[in-house]
Amino acid sequence: MRKLARRLAISMATATVAVVALASPAHAATNPYSAALACNNDFGGTWANTTDGHRSINASDGTKVGDVYLMYNSATGYNCVATIKQVEIGSATGMKAGIRVEGGSWVERSGNFKYYETIQRSAVDKCVMYSGDILYFTSWEGSSRSTWGNCG
Repeated sequence: MRKLARRLAISMATATVAVVALASPAHAATNPYSAALACNNDFGGTWANTTDGHRSINASDGTKVGDVYLMYNSATGYNCVATIKQVEIGSATGMKAGIRVEGGSWVERSGNFKYYETIQRSAVDKCVMYSGDILYFTSWEGSSRSTWGNCG
């Protein structure tokens, strides 16, 4: 009887450890959206990566909370900034995407989103800057390129 009780206790402990491991944040969801797919979803067309068009967004505790990308559509001359989150995927949380086209001021699009936020602007024969922010707990974490680039 003691052996049976012991085996049952070990089986229950093993099952509990498995359930806890599966529920831990280490097994967080992966964002199904790439920057190109996010831009295509919101604005249509085909989007390509640009030179110097990526920044990681990291929290002060070292956690990577997402990425911000600058994409380009050669058929339209538009740039798209996509902020893609890597935390709280599937839960609507604060996000921003911003762009500044040479000769203009910064414009941002923000709200609560589950996967990404995007913004687009025409930049034919002009340079751009871009930024992205994600609300992580109670702090806005962001990254940007604050120098002119991707001119054309």
